[in-house]
This record gives sequence, structure tokens and C-alpha cells, in this order.
Amino acid sequence: MAKLSASYELMLVLSIAKGEEAVQSTWAKFKDLIEKNAELGEVEEWGKRKLAYPINYETDAYYIVAGFTSAPDFPAELDRVLNITDGVLRSMITIKE
Repeated sequence: MAKLSASYELMLVLSIAKGEEAVQSTWAKFKDLIEKNAELGEVEEWGKRKLAYPINYETDAYYIVAGFTSAPDFPAELDRVLNITDGVLRSMITIKE
């Protein structure tokens, strides 16, 4: 029996307070996690953008949108890791129809 899978999209807003290297290493960590547990699809790095409102006194952040296909249990684990990682200002995982 084949494993059920679905398509998801991750929107990631990373802090730029510690510099470009910190942003890239944080993204690399999540990219590796996704590649180990899912099939990484299209990745769009929107780069540095102004936030609509300050988050933790920061007005700019680095935006990344990544698509992936995985088993239904992986997005919850990814979300858990995102929520406890320093440098992640906001994240959202949505299922794509």
C-alpha cells in the first residue's frame, strides 16, 4: 500500500537581525529537514521585504515560499520545529488543493 501524500506550501519569515549568514543557515536547516522527510518542490526566495507591522521590534525580514509533498504527519512536525527555532519570526504551512 502506497503512503498517502499531499502538497503543501511553507511561507517562512526569517529575522535579518543577525545578518545574511544567519538567514541562509536557518533556511538550509529547514531545507535539509524537508528534503529528508518530503519531496521539496519549487522554492521562491522573495528576499528582504518590509513587514506590514513590527515583529519583535523588527521592521524588515527575509521571506521564503517553498512547496513540498509529504505524508500528512510531517507538516505538524515541521511546524513544531519552526516554532521553537530562533530567527523564525512567522511561518505558515498550508495544504495546496
